[in-house]
Amino acid sequence: MEIQIKQAVVALMAAIKTGDGQTVAEEMARLDDFLMQGRLTLHPQLVHFLEKRSYPKALMFLGGETDIPVGICGGGRGKG
Repeated sequence: MEIQIKQAVVALMAAIKTGDGQTVAEEMARLDDFLMQGRLTLHPQLVHFLEKRSYPKALMFLGGETDIPVGICGGGRGKG
């Protein structure tokens, strides 16, 4: 399933870049479906990225990167 998730994230990011709203909606729906189906079997960090719609971070994770920037939800403090 991770291969399909990676393909969907790549397609989503390309669609965002080109402004293809239809493909953005379709790929986001696919990613939501993958999350729903794989929530119990996918790596918890990948689940987190998909839940938060942190698709660039999900792509980094799927690419094997280990130096993924931490966001507010990762323990940093947001401006409040």
